[in-house]
Amino acid sequence: MKSTFLKLLLVAPLAAAASCSSVSYGDPEAVETVTIAFGSTDLQSLAGGMAKSLIDEPNLNYLDHSGKGDDKRIIVYFGGIENRTDEHIDSLGIRDEIRAILFDSKKFRFVADAQGQDEIGDQVRFQQGSGRVDPAQARAFGKQIGADVVIYGRLLSITKKEGGSLENLGTRTKDVYYQFGLECVNIETGEILWAETEKIRKQQKDGPFGG
Repeated sequence: MKSTFLKLLLVAPLAAAASCSSVSYGDPEAVETVTIAFGSTDLQSLAGGMAKSLIDEPNLNYLDHSGKGDDKRIIVYFGGIENRTDEHIDSLGIRDEIRAILFDSKKFRFVADAQGQDEIGDQVRFQQGSGRVDPAQARAFGKQIGADVVIYGRLLSITKKEGGSLENLGTRTKDVYYQFGLECVNIETGEILWAETEKIRKQQKDGPFGG
């Protein structure tokens, strides 16, 4: 009986510790290596490289045409980024990161994306048709500025695995290669003004008893 009681005293703290959880804040810029899957560090790396290339590209310094006015900065419509990987990756997060960097550079101007256009449409229809807005202040369709270029792209991955063997002492290896490509195209002419790819390779090794 005494032995059982002592065992309970030893097991109880361990069980309590195992059932506890904790939450803490981390550095959002820190390198994230929890798993081999696409993570925050990969997003920041790909977005940062693409944004720098766009900012440094001489072909995108300005674009002039009749009716543009004194501001010759290129007006951008940022389209979609197709996810061709096997993972569930929110490619909008990559796009938003790139757009934020480009916006801060003051080199580009932006028009609303598809979601923004839906929100604009809902608001204009409300102002025009609800009867609740002063007609003198109600906004109307047909006055938006037109984009000069559209940026769009794709994210793909190649995954390879090597099982454990006697030669590698049972070590299992998983290798993932990510390739991110973007293009910037003149909407009026269809000319590709800029194209770039960014690449990442990640590798995970598990011992015979790990993973």
